[in-house]
Amino acid sequence: MDWLTGIQNALNYIEEHLTEEIDYDEVAREAACSGFYFQRIFNILCGITLGEYIRNRRLTLAGNELSAADNKVIDIALKYGYESPESFARAFSRFHGVTPSEAKKDGSKLKSFSRLSVKITLTGGSIMDYKIIEKEAFDIIEKVETHTVENSENAKSIPDFWTRAHNDGTVNKLLNATNDRAYIFGVCYGDSSENATTFEYSIAAKCDKNAAVPAGFRKNIIPARTWAVFECKGAMPDAIQDTWNKIVSEFFPASGYQPTYEMDIEAYTEGNMDSPDYRSEIWVPVIKK
Repeated sequence: MDWLTGIQNALNYIEEHLTEEIDYDEVAREAACSGFYFQRIFNILCGITLGEYIRNRRLTLAGNELSAADNKVIDIALKYGYESPESFARAFSRFHGVTPSEAKKDGSKLKSFSRLSVKITLTGGSIMDYKIIEKEAFDIIEKVETHTVENSENAKSIPDFWTRAHNDGTVNKLLNATNDRAYIFGVCYGDSSENATTFEYSIAAKCDKNAAVPAGFRKNIIPARTWAVFECKGAMPDAIQDTWNKIVSEFFPASGYQPTYEMDIEAYTEGNMDSPDYRSEIWVPVIKK
């Protein structure tokens, strides 16, 4: 399925089921990818979580219905998935700035969060440096943690992981264990299981097949794959986040490739990560459409 078509199908499904309990895995199936990856991609593209988008759309429609008709607050609360008028009132007030009762009055100001729609727009001139490379399988030693995409917690927990890894000697242990000091990797493992919101993320380095594994680390094999490799230039984390946005919003919609959704790798070089000249890479395993 075409990348853009899949995302639009998912958005259509959300809109058609706003008054029902929405299964995030069913949303992802409409986009032909796992629930974990859809939530991650959605957050990169839209800047908000999937849950925030659904909540904002429901509260927008709830406001429209309260202001346009003589509906009871409790009926609207139940319609849009709230268990009580009190919980609905709290969410409604945070979003609109007025209570549900005030929204029923003439002249009450309400907020609107419009539905998303996928469109191809011409935004001139941005150039992405990338290459398609066949890589043989290679061994890594890695320090692994489990993170979650819920409420975009991974956006904070992964940088915290890196900070701890630099401070507690993890990165130095990896550098001492590696036979290739060109990169330190951040490896994000995709989870294709049902209702998956957590995923493994590791800080890693290449190693020999017979390399000793320090306590608290594990050895793993990155399989042979075709990789799309994107160059990032600039200070972290802005440069890598900007490149991710271009990958999902520009490269995949327009290229003849799609991700395999197994994993992706951020490859960091030695140097000053705060420098505008700092260079890193993003590796994404791909297949032809």
